[in-house]
Amino acid sequence: MTFPSLQDVLLLPDFASMDPTGLAAKLDKKLINNQQAIEQLLKNQDTPNYNRLVPALEQLGDEVDQLWGPLSHLHGVSNRDDIRAAFDECLPKLTAYATQMGQNKALYLAFVDLLKSDDFNQLSQPKQQFVKLQIRDFKLAGVALNPQKQKEYGQLKQQMAELSTRFSNHLMDATEAWSKHIKNSKHLLGLPESALQQAQETAKSKGLDGYLLKLDFSCYHSVMTFAEKSDLRQEIYQAFNTRASDQGPYGGQFDNTQVMQELIGLRHKVANLVGFDHYADYSVATKMADSGRAVEMFLSDLAKGCKPQAEADMQQLQKFATESGGPTPMAAWDVAYYSEKLRQNRYHLSQEELKPYFALPQVQAGLFDVVKRIYGIEVTPCTGVSTWHQDVGFYKVAHAGKAIGYFYFDLYAREHKRGGAWMDECRNRQFKANGELQLPVAYLVCNFAPPLGGKPALLTHGEATTLFHEFGHGLHHMMTNIDVAGVAGINGVAWDAVELPSQLLENWCWQEESLRLFAKHYQTGNGLPEDLLQKMLAAKNFQAGMFVMRQLEFALFDLRLHMNYNPVAPQPIQSVLNAVRKEVAVVKAPEWNRFQHGFAHIFAGGYASGYYSYLWAEVLAADVFSRFEDEGIFNPNTGAALWLDITGQGGSRDAMALFTKFMGREPSVDALMRNKGLAHADNQKLSQGASDEG
Repeated sequence: MTFPSLQDVLLLPDFASMDPTGLAAKLDKKLINNQQAIEQLLKNQDTPNYNRLVPALEQLGDEVDQLWGPLSHLHGVSNRDDIRAAFDECLPKLTAYATQMGQNKALYLAFVDLLKSDDFNQLSQPKQQFVKLQIRDFKLAGVALNPQKQKEYGQLKQQMAELSTRFSNHLMDATEAWSKHIKNSKHLLGLPESALQQAQETAKSKGLDGYLLKLDFSCYHSVMTFAEKSDLRQEIYQAFNTRASDQGPYGGQFDNTQVMQELIGLRHKVANLVGFDHYADYSVATKMADSGRAVEMFLSDLAKGCKPQAEADMQQLQKFATESGGPTPMAAWDVAYYSEKLRQNRYHLSQEELKPYFALPQVQAGLFDVVKRIYGIEVTPCTGVSTWHQDVGFYKVAHAGKAIGYFYFDLYAREHKRGGAWMDECRNRQFKANGELQLPVAYLVCNFAPPLGGKPALLTHGEATTLFHEFGHGLHHMMTNIDVAGVAGINGVAWDAVELPSQLLENWCWQEESLRLFAKHYQTGNGLPEDLLQKMLAAKNFQAGMFVMRQLEFALFDLRLHMNYNPVAPQPIQSVLNAVRKEVAVVKAPEWNRFQHGFAHIFAGGYASGYYSYLWAEVLAADVFSRFEDEGIFNPNTGAALWLDITGQGGSRDAMALFTKFMGREPSVDALMRNKGLAHADNQKLSQGASDEG
């Protein structure tokens, strides 16, 4: 007897044989069929009935996802010419379809009627929440606009989608365009052996002798942190921080300046069309915060509490650099280098000294052990599943012997793969038309340097933390207990709360009890020596003030860029950033720095007027972890409560309600400030500007 493969059982994308050239025609046909099916579905809705309406819509949506989702994913992890061409052809079709669905008045009225019906009161909380969120989203999509303005809205959304893709493509092309070939290692003094080996392998892959430096973050970080030659640090700093701009070695070639300016203007028009003064309030309408001004107040108050420590951090660093023979004042490309030197001087600890204890296989095994202890879940590898690259793994997540979800693990940097780390959905948890439960499947992506010279990939402690962070997102998706697709996993979750599970899991990278599970030497298997462990823990909050202020710089820039936009006399984006830097930055950026041209989070990644979410959610995560600190970091009862109250609930309830259910109170910034060793913030409550309406 033969049994169906996991590939067939889960209806997973067949990446190995996927032909992107035919997808646009298939998508065209599917979208037309969906529109006809929805029209017929609405004709059959004589009385409001959730079970006749929503499951059918979920099924239709899932069928679109199964066509578009794999292509969208490949656009990020394998952006070859044929993938890019197919993506660019399909995106306008999908954008137009989404706009049409959002402005489908008959469908909107079906949900309104459902909300007012007796049937609504009989629905479960997740189903009720889904109906409410759908009505909210219809309004935000312009369902109440007249036909002419609806058409304008659709055109604006189409242009925005195309510009975001152009931004992303420019950034990837600019990143891959730059390289520096170095024949003699004497020009790379200070670089650790692992970085030198990686540069050698990169050179070999291009048929070159010596070393080849690229702008992937691993290489960039190594040069900025360890290279003794200041001119080399300056060169790669300039190349990295002028990508896709009018400045730097490729100035003007992949320039995102006009793309960004147009995007901001289009977003403002969309917000105005549906009744908002600016895009910040339009964006915040789906988040915990009440308004853009409430977010600004949160960020400004946090800055007041953190800036004195950040300035003190910077003064100490400058003093150390000067005493070490460094420049006064330091340039931006000197900061990471002298920070590492100061860390070594103060704590007698080098980041490179730690890397042998954070081999990726060991960290990954430790991660799986940690979540098993917290939640009681088992993670095991699976075979026979089609992937887009030989390095990609596939895993099952099970509880009490029963599968609850699956995920792909794509962990190494390579060409045609965008930088950074992220989680995305492959399949949502929902009941299919045949009554079977579709389990959630996640894509988990990082960009670590691959194994070299027979050694496993060795991570910095920061990279290990990134792995935990992304897995926290994955758990949020896979551990959902909700069967309504629109509020299962991360769906329907307020965007400023969606980082809570990911930032929460980072804490287990800093606890002695958990570090003992996986911080082991890759050759000997010996645990991290006690002296190294204590040095690492002592250095946890090294320059924490500077780090928080850097995040505040990004968040305030993003917020004010959208909140203060004037369509009559648009302020240059660089001017907005310069003003924010003058207010909060403690590291002076050179005039030619064009960080914003590579700020994919807000121009291509869904975080527009939402970058503050990282700090907002970090407050939530620190507060939630304080309960684990009190009750035991591996207390199974606390883990079970977290799963029941937050991780498993998805967007089925408002984020503030979920938090207060778990903690028994509203959040405050106290735990975050304490964990980072920063000044007390007068018990500032996150409920300032927070809304129970999500």
